[in-house]
Amino acid sequence: MKYPVTAVILAAGKGLRMGGLLPKQFQELAGRPMLVHALEAFDAAPSVNAIVIVSSEEELIREKILKHWLIKKPIFFAEGGRERQYSVWNALNAIENSELVVIHDGVRPLVQVRVIEESIAAARQFGAAAAGMPSKDTIKEVNEQGFSIRTPDRSRLWMIHTPQAFKFSLLKDAHLKARQESWLGTDDSSLVERMGHPVKLIEAGYDNIKITTPEDLVVASHILKCRNGKESRSL
Repeated sequence: MKYPVTAVILAAGKGLRMGGLLPKQFQELAGRPMLVHALEAFDAAPSVNAIVIVSSEEELIREKILKHWLIKKPIFFAEGGRERQYSVWNALNAIENSELVVIHDGVRPLVQVRVIEESIAAARQFGAAAAGMPSKDTIKEVNEQGFSIRTPDRSRLWMIHTPQAFKFSLLKDAHLKARQESWLGTDDSSLVERMGHPVKLIEAGYDNIKITTPEDLVVASHILKCRNGKESRSL
């Protein structure tokens, strides 16, 4: 693949906390699988040229999603890995000569085109960008016995989301370094930080939630209803 900006949608998780027979990214939100909402946002983002879906369920995605919902941009697949980080590595190895790559969790279906575009613009300027929001809660560091040992300054803390956008070569080098050192991170920005490269943060909105429990699905449904109501009133 040779596209200037490639989006990588991670859809390999099992979603055990959600229950049900299907992985959580296939469960419905407002009448459509969660993964469809994410795909449509990246399909609508002007700066994105192609999409890589990372999943071990390629046949299921083609049958249940791509046959029924039109995604106009080229779609490719990469195999899911045992860990999130390995899934991203597989996707990076499926991409050739992209300038930028945008990583997104398929279970963040409420991502907005504005956030995608701002993340890409920041990555062009700074090399690395991650969506997130300032923490509204006080965060505690705890010991192994479950006792609080430190309270970081909340004014300096952000909750980090996806999308996360990077210069392709920077992210691949960061993943290669992590593999060589057997280091496992919880997101891609942490790998880039280990390279000594700063990551620009982009406000995504508190509605850019990650759906991991049935309660999250209820919240997401309400957010979509509110969004649709605003759109109807503006017509």
